[in-house]
Amino acid sequence: MTEKIRRERNLVVDVIIPVYKPDEKFFRLLYRLKGQTFPVNKIIVINTEKKYWNQSETEKFHNLEVHHVSREEFDHGATRNMGARYSRGDIMVFMTDDAVPKGRRLVEQLVKALSLKGPGGETVAMAYGRQMPDKDCQIVEQYIRSFNYPCEGCIKTEADLPKLGIKTYFASNVCCAYRKDIFEKLGGFVKSTIFNEDMIFGAAAIKAGYAVAYAADARVIHSHNLTAMQQFRRNFDLAVSQADHPEVFEGLPSEGEGLRMIGTVAKKLLRRGRAEQLPALVVGSGCKYAGYRLGKSYRRLPGRLVKWCSSAPFYWDHVRIERNRL
Repeated sequence: MTEKIRRERNLVVDVIIPVYKPDEKFFRLLYRLKGQTFPVNKIIVINTEKKYWNQSETEKFHNLEVHHVSREEFDHGATRNMGARYSRGDIMVFMTDDAVPKGRRLVEQLVKALSLKGPGGETVAMAYGRQMPDKDCQIVEQYIRSFNYPCEGCIKTEADLPKLGIKTYFASNVCCAYRKDIFEKLGGFVKSTIFNEDMIFGAAAIKAGYAVAYAADARVIHSHNLTAMQQFRRNFDLAVSQADHPEVFEGLPSEGEGLRMIGTVAKKLLRRGRAEQLPALVVGSGCKYAGYRLGKSYRRLPGRLVKWCSSAPFYWDHVRIERNRL
């Protein structure tokens, strides 16, 4: 079926991966991409800091194309736009360097999801995959993963905003495929953002009359056991991106979805006899909320405090440089 789709539509798929200090997971990702049922044309790597790149370890991957940027040049949106400019594919699959395909049909399922239509005939502009917990993933994070990435897929359009709210725009560049023609038509990712470039694009696509697909059968292994402070900083950055883009997030608060997640995970822990994990859920959720509230008001905070709260302090140096140029 995959070869038939490719032959009839002549689809070319490129994979684009921003990389920083590549490790064993990154090389597992490359090997898994080699074995996909839907062949990958090029793997375009945008590596941060050339000194961390080991050329000898990647020579066996003949479709690998590597470009280097400095840490100061890295940006969640602009760096991925750079990768997109090197692609000549019909479909671009953006991944992170720690997301490992689960099975051989990841690309096939993403391509399939892009061929679907919304309930009103909307073209799917982007399709994101399901993130599965790694073997060392803590139990609370496992349940949060299952809440955010359920076993059933869906297609989201503007008609879902009253029901889903902010979740309508949700997507993740941990593993997400884009139609290149629509990506270029909508101007690509926002050029400077600390976080959330995928969701901001999803909002633009839905507002332009397209659909966003969640491809539950396109699975990657990807999870993190974050400390309370790491959760605080991650949610601070998430809220900064929301504060910087009121055209997307204003009137669509995240708190309700967060409370629903906490309630769902707490009930699941109790049903499974894991009540001892409830304090970890409460502390982690409290740190997330504190980071989120501070991030939403980051313009009122001293610059040093903003950098301390952020998981990407170098981003603020970049912002200051850009503002000084204006």
